[in-house]
Amino acid sequence: MEESTDLILEKAFELGKKYEKECTGCAQTSIAAIFDALGIWNDDVFKAGSGLADGLGLTGDGSCGALVGASMVIGYIFGREHKDFKKMMKPMKSYALVKELHDQLVEKYGSCRCYNVQESLMGRTYNLWDPNDLKEAFKSGMMEHCSELVGNIAKLATKIILDNGFKPKK
Repeated sequence: MEESTDLILEKAFELGKKYEKECTGCAQTSIAAIFDALGIWNDDVFKAGSGLADGLGLTGDGSCGALVGASMVIGYIFGREHKDFKKMMKPMKSYALVKELHDQLVEKYGSCRCYNVQESLMGRTYNLWDPNDLKEAFKSGMMEHCSELVGNIAKLATKIILDNGFKPKK
């Protein structure tokens, strides 16, 4: 029996929250949540998401890692293949779908930049390389905020993927 879209979306959300709380690394946790909700896996995509957390390398100074990870999955499913590398229009579908995800994140959080998202969620930014700031980030509820964000992004990306014809594996 095929899982309903609502169940798949809820699974993506719950797994995103769970993985971020248990494993951290918002790019990888969003990738894992989407892949697991859709019943697919690609270890190369998952591994490539390593190092992209907290706005790239825990710097806060880049796009939200959950957005980047989810965008990687969209690209994996709908993106241009190497054989079509010279066809400039080939990646337009993945561009459009990632833009859709980006626009939804910006609408919800005000920005796609990690520092700005932190500020909108917690009232300030944190330098996760500074031990004192890291402690403050945990005290401020960063794990809960980021887990919720990863769940939301995983759900949004999964909906975009399903709405564009992807059929989940059983």
